[in-house]
Amino acid sequence: MTRWLFAAVPLGRVAALRTVTYLFIVFDLLIYTSWVRARGDVPVELYEPLALARALHLPPPSGIVVDVVWWALLLLAPLAATGRRPRLLGWAVFTLYFAWMIIAMSYGKVDHDRFAFLVALAVLPTVGAARHGDRRPSEAAGWSLRVIQIAVVCTYFLAAYAKIRLGGWGWMTGSVLARAFLRRGSELADLIAVVPYALIAAQIGIVVFEALSPLVFLTRGRLRYAVIGFFYSFHLLSFATISISFAPHLVAMGAFLPLEKVRPIVWARRLTGRRPPPGTGDDVGTAVTGPAGESPPGTDPAHPVAAPAPAAGQ
Repeated sequence: MTRWLFAAVPLGRVAALRTVTYLFIVFDLLIYTSWVRARGDVPVELYEPLALARALHLPPPSGIVVDVVWWALLLLAPLAATGRRPRLLGWAVFTLYFAWMIIAMSYGKVDHDRFAFLVALAVLPTVGAARHGDRRPSEAAGWSLRVIQIAVVCTYFLAAYAKIRLGGWGWMTGSVLARAFLRRGSELADLIAVVPYALIAAQIGIVVFEALSPLVFLTRGRLRYAVIGFFYSFHLLSFATISISFAPHLVAMGAFLPLEKVRPIVWARRLTGRRPPPGTGDDVGTAVTGPAGESPPGTDPAHPVAAPAPAAGQ
C-alpha cells in the first residue's frame, strides 16, 4: 500500500498541475463563482454555516471580508502559478480559497465538484520546488498526485452512494433527468428525451459508472488514459445537455495525466528558434524520453523506481 501511495512520478507533472490549478482560480473568481461576492450583502438570517464554519465559530461574512478574500486570491493565485515560493504561496492560496468556499456554500447549497480541487490545493504545496518538464521521479510528487486521484474517485463513488442512500434504488428508474431536461435542457437534451427509455438507461449508467469508478486504479498506460477520457466525455455531455459544469473537478482530474509532457516554454522557444538554456529545468529529461515520446519506467505511478541518489558533494 505504501509503495502504491508513494509511487514516484515526474516533478514536472506537479509543476504543470500547479500552474493550471492556480490559474483556474483566477477564472473561477472572475467568471465561475463571481456571484459569491454578493454574499456579503445577504441577510444574516440566510446564513447556514458549514460544519467546519460552526466548529470555528465563524460569523456571517461581511462585505469587507468577502472583498479581502477575493482580492487576495486574485493577487496570490497568479503568483503561485509561476512556481515561486511553492509552499508559502500554496498554503496561502489554499487557506484563502477554502475560506471562499465556506462563504459560497454556507447558504443552503454545497457543490461536490469542489472536493477534489480543494484536496489538490491542500497537497500540491507539500512537494516543494518543481519545474515544468522536469522528468526526475519524486515520491513526494507521487504521493500528492495519488491523494488527488483518490479524491477524484471518491467524488464519483460517494455520489453514487448518496443517490441510493437518499433516493433509494428508485433513483435509477425515476424522473430525475426528465426534470433536469425540462428545467435546463438544451436542444441536444430535447433530441435525447424523445428516445424511449433513454433517460432511464442514462440514470442507470450514471450510477454504475460512479460506483465502478475506483476500477480506474486497476488500469495503466493507454487504457487508463482511455478511462480518464471517458470521465471527461461524461462531463462534456452533462454540460452539453443540462449545462452542469464540473470545471474544478476536471482540473483536479489532470492528476491522472502525463502533464510533464506539456512544456509551453520549450514550445515557445522552438517557435522562435531559441534553445532552452541548460540548467533552467526546461532541458531536464530530454535525454530520458522513451520511444515515441513515452515516459521511461519510474515516471508513472504504475512503474515506480527509486529516486536517483545525489551525486557526491551535493
